[in-house]
Amino acid sequence: MKNYVLALALVALATPALATGNHAGGHGEKMAVGEPGDKAKATHTIRVTMKETDDGKMIFTPAVFNVRKGQTVKIAIKNAGTVDHEFVLDQEDKIMEHKAVMEKFPEMEHDDPNSIRLPAGQSGEIVWKFTTDGQFKFACLIPGHYEAGMHGDVTVAGK
Repeated sequence: MKNYVLALALVALATPALATGNHAGGHGEKMAVGEPGDKAKATHTIRVTMKETDDGKMIFTPAVFNVRKGQTVKIAIKNAGTVDHEFVLDQEDKIMEHKAVMEKFPEMEHDDPNSIRLPAGQSGEIVWKFTTDGQFKFACLIPGHYEAGMHGDVTVAGK
């Protein structure tokens, strides 16, 4: 019983620290996928829908998009599903690290410019400047959602 109480205390102390930052060093860290963009400089809007399907899958539509290096885009995100979903944009290895943390702390709140969590029926947006060319991912990291198919790919092409 003493070990159980100690474990609960450690989780309680760790949760606030994990709930802030981007799990890779905090908000000030430059990310390979880019940086928060200026909405006034957005040259394109990508509309993304998150939802569940009748056969039990969870999807993003579209699940793939392409942008140019240096481009600022507004990603308009709508949760058309019946449960909470999130959109997290990052490198694949960072997505997988974040996924592992979310499995341990599924109710973790995010305050990162590269992610948004939306209740069913709600909409939001991320304005992002893609500063590096390459392959990146976006995903819903609520436990079980990634495995149900809720992830996609972003290709950033050089200018």
